[in-house]
Amino acid sequence: MSASSRRPPGGRRPPGGHEAAGLSFRDGTGNQDADEGRDGDGGGDGTTGRPAGSAAADASRVTWQKLTVLPVVLVVVLCATWLWFTQADLDALSRNALSGGRVTKALGQHIELTVISTFFVLVIAIPLGILLTRPALRRAAPAVMAFANTGQATPAIGLLALLVIWLGIGRRAALIGIIAYAVLPVLSNTIAGLRANDPTLLEAARGIGMSPLGVLTRVELPLAVPLILAGVRTALVLNVGTATLAAFGGGGGLGVLITTGITSQRMPVLMLGSVLTVSLALLVDWLASLAELLLRPRGLEAGG
Repeated sequence: MSASSRRPPGGRRPPGGHEAAGLSFRDGTGNQDADEGRDGDGGGDGTTGRPAGSAAADASRVTWQKLTVLPVVLVVVLCATWLWFTQADLDALSRNALSGGRVTKALGQHIELTVISTFFVLVIAIPLGILLTRPALRRAAPAVMAFANTGQATPAIGLLALLVIWLGIGRRAALIGIIAYAVLPVLSNTIAGLRANDPTLLEAARGIGMSPLGVLTRVELPLAVPLILAGVRTALVLNVGTATLAAFGGGGGLGVLITTGITSQRMPVLMLGSVLTVSLALLVDWLASLAELLLRPRGLEAGG
C-alpha cells in the first residue's frame, strides 16, 4: 500500500503528520493523545511529563525522620542537663564560673569562631582546589596538598601554641590555627570532585562552544558538588571541635568552661561545657547534612 493510500479522505495529512520512507507518523504537535502516551511510556507522572522517579527523588530528599530525630534527641539531652543543674549542689566557684552570662558569652564566641573560620576555609580551599585542577597549575597540586596535610597532621594544641608564640595571645592566633586545621578536607574533596568528572562530558561541552569558564561553572562544579559538600561538612565539625582549644590561646569559646572545670575539678562546669560542645557539633553536622541533600544537583539523584 502506498503512502498516498494511507492519507485520510481529502488528501490532507492531520496536523503534526509527516512522511518518511513511505511511512506516515506524528511528532505530537497538536496531538494531546500522543503527549499522554509519551508520558505513559516514559514513566511520567501524568501531569507535567516529568519522570515519576524525579518526583519520588524530590520527596525523599528530606524525610520527616531526617528533620526531627536528631533535634528531638538534642532537646532531650539539653533538658536533662538543665534538670540536673537545677538539682546539683553548686559551690561558690562553680556558680561564679556559670553566672553573669558567662555560658551565653562562651557559646556565642564558639559559634563566632566556627562561622568565621569556616568562611575563610571555603574562601581559601575551593578556589585553590579549582586552580590546582587547571592545566597550568596541575603540577603544583602535590606540593600544595602536602603543605595542607602538614597543617592537619600537626597536633592542634601544638599548632596553636606555635601561633600564640608567633602572633601573641588573642583570637587571631586561634582563628589561623582552626583554619589551617580544616583546609585539607575541603581542598582535597574539591580536587577529587573536579578530577572525577567524565572527560567525555567536558569534551562535549567544549564541542558545543562553551567557554572554559562556562564549562567550569555549568558542568564541572555542579558534578563535583556532592564531594565538595562532604568536605565542607567535615570541616564544619572539625572547626567546632578545634574551637574548644581556642581557650588556651585566649580566643574564648566553650573551651573556657571545659578548662575551668578540669583545672578547678568542678564536674558541673566541665559537664556543661562538654555537653554544649557535643550538642553544637551534632547540630552543625545535622544542618550540613540537610544542606548536602538540598544543594545536591537533582540530575545526580538515583532514578532522577
